[in-house]
Amino acid sequence: MKVLNHLEEWLITFLMGGATLIIFLAVGHRYIAGWPIPVVQDWMLSLNFGWAQELCIIMFVWMAKFGAAYGVRTGIHVGVDVLINQMKKPMRGKFIIFGLLAGATFTAIVATLGGLFIWDNGMHYAVFTLLGVPTGTLPQGPTTPDLEWPTWIVYSAVPFGSSLMCFRFLQVMVNFVKSGELPHHDHGHVDGIDEVVIPAEGSQMVIREKIQPEEQDIDQKGQDGQEDKK
Repeated sequence: MKVLNHLEEWLITFLMGGATLIIFLAVGHRYIAGWPIPVVQDWMLSLNFGWAQELCIIMFVWMAKFGAAYGVRTGIHVGVDVLINQMKKPMRGKFIIFGLLAGATFTAIVATLGGLFIWDNGMHYAVFTLLGVPTGTLPQGPTTPDLEWPTWIVYSAVPFGSSLMCFRFLQVMVNFVKSGELPHHDHGHVDGIDEVVIPAEGSQMVIREKIQPEEQDIDQKGQDGQEDKK
Protein backbone atom coordinates (compact mmCIF):
# COMPACT_ATOMS: atom_id res chain seq x y z
CA MET A 1 0.00 0.00 0.00
CA LYS A 2 2.88 2.38 0.72
CA VAL A 3 4.24 1.77 -2.77
CA LEU A 4 0.89 2.80 -4.29
CA ASN A 5 0.81 5.89 -2.08
CA HIS A 6 4.30 6.92 -3.16
CA LEU A 7 3.55 6.29 -6.84
CA GLU A 8 0.44 8.42 -6.54
CA GLU A 9 2.36 11.28 -4.93
CA TRP A 10 5.27 11.03 -7.37
CA LEU A 11 2.93 11.06 -10.37
CA ILE A 12 1.09 14.14 -9.13
CA THR A 13 4.37 15.90 -8.32
CA PHE A 14 5.85 15.07 -11.72
CA LEU A 15 2.78 16.24 -13.62
CA MET A 16 2.49 19.48 -11.65
CA GLY A 17 6.19 20.30 -11.85
CA GLY A 18 6.48 19.27 -15.50
CA ALA A 19 3.48 21.33 -16.59
CA THR A 20 4.75 24.36 -14.70
CA LEU A 21 8.19 24.06 -16.30
CA ILE A 22 6.74 23.68 -19.81
CA ILE A 23 4.51 26.73 -19.35
CA PHE A 24 7.49 28.76 -18.12
CA LEU A 25 9.62 27.75 -21.10
CA ALA A 26 6.82 28.39 -23.59
CA VAL A 27 6.10 31.87 -22.22
CA GLY A 28 9.82 32.70 -22.07
CA HIS A 29 10.24 31.51 -25.65
CA ARG A 30 7.37 33.70 -26.82
CA TYR A 31 8.85 36.87 -25.32
CA ILE A 32 12.50 36.21 -26.14
CA ALA A 33 11.62 35.39 -29.75
CA GLY A 34 10.31 38.95 -30.07
CA TRP A 35 13.58 40.57 -29.09
CA PRO A 36 15.43 42.05 -32.10
CA ILE A 37 18.66 40.16 -31.43
CA PRO A 38 19.85 38.64 -34.72
CA VAL A 39 21.36 35.35 -33.56
CA VAL A 40 19.09 34.77 -30.56
CA GLN A 41 15.91 35.65 -32.40
CA ASP A 42 16.68 33.35 -35.32
CA TRP A 43 17.45 30.48 -32.98
CA MET A 44 14.30 31.08 -30.94
CA LEU A 45 12.11 31.19 -34.02
CA SER A 46 13.54 27.86 -35.13
CA LEU A 47 12.17 26.24 -31.94
CA ASN A 48 8.62 24.94 -32.06
CA PHE A 49 6.57 25.21 -28.88
CA GLY A 50 3.18 24.79 -30.52
CA TRP A 51 2.66 21.54 -28.65
CA ALA A 52 3.21 23.06 -25.18
CA GLN A 53 -0.37 24.19 -24.55
CA GLU A 54 -1.89 20.85 -25.53
CA LEU A 55 0.60 18.87 -23.44
CA CYS A 56 0.03 21.07 -20.38
CA ILE A 57 -3.73 20.62 -20.67
CA ILE A 58 -3.28 16.84 -20.80
CA MET A 59 -0.92 16.89 -17.83
CA PHE A 60 -3.28 19.01 -15.74
CA VAL A 61 -6.22 16.71 -16.55
CA TRP A 62 -4.24 13.68 -15.39
CA MET A 63 -3.05 15.57 -12.33
CA ALA A 64 -6.64 16.51 -11.45
CA LYS A 65 -7.95 12.94 -11.74
CA PHE A 66 -5.21 11.39 -9.64
CA GLY A 67 -5.18 14.37 -7.32
CA ALA A 68 -8.86 13.70 -6.58
CA ALA A 69 -7.95 10.18 -5.47
CA TYR A 70 -5.17 11.61 -3.31
CA GLY A 71 -7.69 13.99 -1.79
CA VAL A 72 -9.96 11.13 -0.77
CA ARG A 73 -7.06 9.32 0.89
CA THR A 74 -5.85 12.36 2.84
CA GLY A 75 -9.25 13.92 3.55
CA ILE A 76 -8.66 17.29 1.88
CA HIS A 77 -11.93 17.36 -0.06
CA VAL A 78 -14.42 19.94 1.15
CA GLY A 79 -17.55 18.43 2.68
CA VAL A 80 -20.66 19.80 4.33
CA ASP A 81 -20.99 17.68 7.47
CA VAL A 82 -22.75 20.06 9.85
CA LEU A 83 -25.92 17.94 10.01
CA ILE A 84 -24.03 14.64 10.27
CA ASN A 85 -21.89 15.90 13.15
CA GLN A 86 -25.07 16.69 15.10
CA MET A 87 -26.21 13.07 14.95
CA LYS A 88 -25.54 10.46 17.57
CA LYS A 89 -22.59 8.18 17.04
CA PRO A 90 -24.36 5.04 15.66
CA MET A 91 -26.50 7.01 13.20
CA ARG A 92 -23.58 9.24 12.25
CA GLY A 93 -21.46 6.22 11.37
CA LYS A 94 -24.19 4.80 9.14
CA PHE A 95 -24.50 8.03 7.17
CA ILE A 96 -20.72 8.27 6.76
CA ILE A 97 -20.56 4.71 5.44
CA PHE A 98 -23.48 5.47 3.10
CA GLY A 99 -21.67 8.55 1.78
CA LEU A 100 -18.43 6.65 1.20
CA LEU A 101 -20.30 3.84 -0.57
CA ALA A 102 -22.09 6.41 -2.72
CA GLY A 103 -18.77 7.94 -3.69
CA ALA A 104 -17.31 4.51 -4.50
CA THR A 105 -20.38 3.61 -6.58
CA PHE A 106 -20.30 6.87 -8.53
CA THR A 107 -16.59 6.65 -9.31
CA ALA A 108 -16.97 2.98 -10.27
CA ILE A 109 -19.68 3.93 -12.78
CA VAL A 110 -17.51 6.72 -14.20
CA ALA A 111 -14.53 4.35 -14.47
CA THR A 112 -16.65 1.73 -16.27
CA LEU A 113 -18.15 4.19 -18.73
CA GLY A 114 -14.72 5.77 -19.28
CA GLY A 115 -13.19 2.37 -19.98
CA LEU A 116 -15.89 1.56 -22.53
CA PHE A 117 -15.38 4.94 -24.16
CA ILE A 118 -11.62 4.62 -24.64
CA TRP A 119 -12.08 1.01 -25.83
CA ASP A 120 -14.34 2.18 -28.64
CA ASN A 121 -12.22 5.27 -29.26
CA GLY A 122 -9.21 3.35 -30.57
CA MET A 123 -7.96 1.21 -27.69
CA HIS A 124 -9.47 -1.95 -29.21
CA TYR A 125 -7.50 -1.31 -32.43
CA ALA A 126 -4.24 -0.82 -30.51
CA VAL A 127 -4.77 -3.94 -28.37
CA PHE A 128 -5.69 -6.14 -31.36
CA THR A 129 -2.67 -4.84 -33.28
CA LEU A 130 -0.38 -5.54 -30.32
CA LEU A 131 -1.72 -9.10 -29.97
CA GLY A 132 -1.61 -9.75 -33.70
CA VAL A 133 -5.38 -10.14 -34.00
CA PRO A 134 -6.90 -9.03 -37.32
CA THR A 135 -8.55 -5.65 -36.85
CA GLY A 136 -10.87 -5.90 -39.84
CA THR A 137 -12.92 -2.74 -40.17
CA LEU A 138 -12.11 -1.45 -36.70
CA PRO A 139 -11.25 2.27 -36.75
CA GLN A 140 -7.79 3.29 -35.64
CA GLY A 141 -9.21 6.14 -33.63
CA PRO A 142 -8.58 9.90 -33.67
CA THR A 143 -5.41 11.67 -32.58
CA THR A 144 -4.73 14.95 -30.82
CA PRO A 145 -4.21 18.02 -33.09
CA ASP A 146 -0.69 19.09 -32.05
CA LEU A 147 1.03 16.07 -30.54
CA GLU A 148 -0.86 13.59 -32.75
CA TRP A 149 -1.22 11.16 -29.85
CA PRO A 150 -4.07 8.65 -29.86
CA THR A 151 -6.91 10.26 -27.94
CA TRP A 152 -7.71 7.03 -26.10
CA ILE A 153 -4.38 7.35 -24.29
CA VAL A 154 -5.20 10.90 -23.22
CA TYR A 155 -8.72 9.95 -22.10
CA SER A 156 -7.36 7.01 -20.09
CA ALA A 157 -7.06 9.43 -17.19
CA VAL A 158 -10.81 9.06 -16.66
CA PRO A 159 -11.00 5.28 -16.06
CA PHE A 160 -7.64 5.05 -14.30
CA GLY A 161 -8.16 8.05 -12.03
CA SER A 162 -11.77 7.12 -11.25
CA SER A 163 -10.78 3.52 -10.48
CA LEU A 164 -8.12 4.73 -8.05
CA MET A 165 -10.61 7.14 -6.51
CA CYS A 166 -13.13 4.30 -6.06
CA PHE A 167 -10.45 2.23 -4.36
CA ARG A 168 -9.64 5.13 -2.02
CA PHE A 169 -13.30 5.49 -1.04
CA LEU A 170 -13.45 1.80 -0.16
CA GLN A 171 -10.14 2.04 1.70
CA VAL A 172 -11.37 4.96 3.80
CA MET A 173 -14.62 3.12 4.51
CA VAL A 174 -12.80 -0.01 5.71
CA ASN A 175 -10.54 2.06 7.96
CA PHE A 176 -13.56 3.89 9.34
CA VAL A 177 -15.35 0.62 10.15
CA LYS A 178 -12.25 -0.67 11.94
CA SER A 179 -11.17 2.46 13.82
CA GLY A 180 -14.10 4.85 13.60
CA GLU A 181 -11.81 7.60 12.27
CA LEU A 182 -11.77 9.47 8.98
CA PRO A 183 -8.69 10.97 7.32
CA HIS A 184 -8.29 14.57 8.36
CA HIS A 185 -6.02 17.17 6.82
CA ASP A 186 -4.80 20.17 8.78
CA HIS A 187 -4.79 23.04 6.27
CA GLY A 188 -2.63 25.12 8.60
CA HIS A 189 0.17 22.55 8.68
CA VAL A 190 2.97 22.53 6.10
CA ASP A 191 4.90 19.32 5.58
CA GLY A 192 8.59 19.63 6.36
CA ILE A 193 8.16 22.48 8.87
CA ASP A 194 8.28 21.59 12.54
CA GLU A 195 5.78 23.26 14.80
CA VAL A 196 7.20 25.47 17.57
CA VAL A 197 5.63 24.67 20.93
CA ILE A 198 5.33 27.73 23.14
CA PRO A 199 5.85 26.78 26.79
CA ALA A 200 3.06 27.45 29.24
CA GLU A 201 3.23 30.20 31.82
CA GLY A 202 3.97 27.69 34.57
CA SER A 203 7.11 26.49 32.81
CA GLN A 204 8.26 30.08 32.31
CA MET A 205 7.85 30.71 36.03
CA VAL A 206 9.95 27.65 36.78
CA ILE A 207 12.70 28.90 34.48
CA ARG A 208 12.54 32.31 36.13
CA GLU A 209 12.83 30.75 39.57
CA LYS A 210 15.95 28.90 38.44
CA ILE A 211 17.53 32.07 37.12
CA GLN A 212 16.78 34.27 40.11
CA PRO A 213 19.22 32.63 42.56
CA GLU A 214 22.09 33.13 40.11
CA GLU A 215 21.15 36.78 39.72
CA GLN A 216 21.07 37.16 43.50
CA ASP A 217 24.58 35.68 43.75
CA ILE A 218 25.85 38.17 41.18
CA ASP A 219 24.28 41.08 43.03
CA GLN A 220 25.72 39.86 46.33
CA LYS A 221 29.21 39.60 44.81
CA GLY A 222 28.89 43.15 43.50
CA GLN A 223 27.93 44.46 46.90
CA ASP A 224 30.82 42.61 48.55
CA GLY A 225 33.25 44.11 46.05
CA GLN A 226 32.04 47.64 46.77
CA GLU A 227 32.43 47.10 50.54
CA ASP A 228 36.02 45.85 50.04
CA LYS A 229 36.89 49.00 48.08
CA LYS A 230 35.56 51.13 50.90
